Amino acid sequence: MFDLRRFLLQLTALFVFAMGLLWVSGSGIALQTSSAEEEDIYQQLHNNFAVNSDMIIADTINIDAKEKAPQTHDDDPESPETLYKNIKIFNNMAYHIKNRYMEEVDVKKLIRSGIKGMLADLDPFSVLLEESGYENLMESTHGKYEGLGISIDSRGERIRIITPMEGTPAYRMGLQAGDIIWEIEGKPTLDMDSREAVNMMRGAAGTSVNIKIKREGVSELLEYEIERAVIELKSVNYYGFIEGTNIGYVRLSRFAEETDRELREAFADLANEKPMEGVIFDLRSNGGGLLHQAIETANLFLDSAQLVVFTRGRDIGSERYYNTDKSPVYPEGKVIVLVNGGTASASEIVAGAIQDWDRGIIMGQETYGKGLVQQVFPVGPDRSIALKLTTAKYYIPSGRCIQRLERNHKRGSEAFNEQMDEESDSDSLVTEEGKELFYTNGGREVFGGGGIYPDMVIEPELWYPIEMSLSGQSMFFDFAIKYSAVHPEIDWNFEVTDKILEEFKQFLKEKDFTYKTALEASLEDLKDIISEEDKEDLFKPSIENLEALIEKEKEVDLERSVDYIKRSVKREIFAKLYGQRGLYEGIIHKYDRTVLKALELILDDEKFTNTIRDGSRSKAEL
Repeated sequence: MFDLRRFLLQLTALFVFAMGLLWVSGSGIALQTSSAEEEDIYQQLHNNFAVNSDMIIADTINIDAKEKAPQTHDDDPESPETLYKNIKIFNNMAYHIKNRYMEEVDVKKLIRSGIKGMLADLDPFSVLLEESGYENLMESTHGKYEGLGISIDSRGERIRIITPMEGTPAYRMGLQAGDIIWEIEGKPTLDMDSREAVNMMRGAAGTSVNIKIKREGVSELLEYEIERAVIELKSVNYYGFIEGTNIGYVRLSRFAEETDRELREAFADLANEKPMEGVIFDLRSNGGGLLHQAIETANLFLDSAQLVVFTRGRDIGSERYYNTDKSPVYPEGKVIVLVNGGTASASEIVAGAIQDWDRGIIMGQETYGKGLVQQVFPVGPDRSIALKLTTAKYYIPSGRCIQRLERNHKRGSEAFNEQMDEESDSDSLVTEEGKELFYTNGGREVFGGGGIYPDMVIEPELWYPIEMSLSGQSMFFDFAIKYSAVHPEIDWNFEVTDKILEEFKQFLKEKDFTYKTALEASLEDLKDIISEEDKEDLFKPSIENLEALIEKEKEVDLERSVDYIKRSVKREIFAKLYGQRGLYEGIIHKYDRTVLKALELILDDEKFTNTIRDGSRSKAEL
């Protein structure tokens, strides 16, 4: 039945809020009145406050702004009256700050701060999207932008090309990984950040941009006039058979509008090449994307009319069920899905559905645990800003909620701290380890509580400090650019020899490569304390001995990381010379520990069958 009173209250609340924003917009319009008229407005706005407005405070008492006001009996959070009353409070507060604060206030910043305050206690993914953030979201989901087709980064003092994308204008013009962008439209890139460079190189398809390139081994700058085009961001980075096997490998990096088409083409190409005995489907570090594309992706492996995911929120309309509606592309072959801590949202839906229907084995590390349904609401009159708001949660067929409890609220917020003091209100069984227990369609035990827990756990590879520093300071990338420029004879059989390793060590010396060990950091703290106590002379011999030991330990670190260094140098050289094919076929298929474990398991029929039948809670012992 239509509730006229409720409707009128909501309409009044919206009117008051709109008028409040008009008042706050500044004295240039609504507040260009005489002082008497302004005071009348002021009195009308605040006649509900039983406070002496003439009171002036001049003390140093620090009022606790975080202290909660007692909730009265009529403060029903669901009632329109509460909404109406609090909108008035918001308007009054904004009015006072804008027109009575001792200094000029930026209205846009004021209102943005208020909006962000509203979002502060919500989940981490409910955010205000400014224009650039909205554009990035649209680019990610649509999988398209207009530009040159290069990945860049600000390294050193200039902008460097990380990789040109195959088939794009930059690739066809011959731009290479490692090229330094020296000028864009005549403007030097010295100390330019990557965002500014991106903005200058992007533009409408059909227009051109002039750039100058500094290339390793070439003395003069290279000049290019490149016509921009529509660049399609691939969801499927790579697909192919692992060498010497009939096992396919498909790497999916995002869920965008063209994901389903790209995947179907990939599986069709694999099927046309030779019979596929199994597939390794790599969803590691895939942060998700469009929900309907997750449904379509699960439908590659699941029969028609099988539940993939359902959503449930506060209101009845938020409960929706999503089933497959097509015949599967790959209905029977063995499937292993690779996941890690960066596998999130849509990726978790796919992995969870495959696990719950016992269609494949999930291998890797526990996933991120983002199971929130989000909608984007443009809120600006010119659509320059939008609200990305969580409206429900995702549940996979077994009834598990993907959302991890500690990710329900922004870390550090009051709601987050309150939630951490509460126990889960789930009605599911709980194991001795404290995990929620659910069952797959075939009766296997699986864990809930957020994220997808793998059937076969593979511990992540740990990096030593020197390895992280070498990668973080682009030493492998820079050496690969230099080495490949003077060795055009490199082919697919290339391996990093001890001689090349010595060249790399010499390269590190030329680059003045340094890094800090944990022991070195602790020693610096100790030296600070000694300095504060004015005891340098007393501890000087001991400090010098420790510094000498640290330098010797660093030499040991380098030798201990030889295999990693050789593999990383080869990876960067192959990526530069052979692109994605070189990266996957030359490196990942041969050295990636999780891929090798998956390959070993998928080729062992008995172990694969036992694992998918019984599941596994232990680390992989293959």
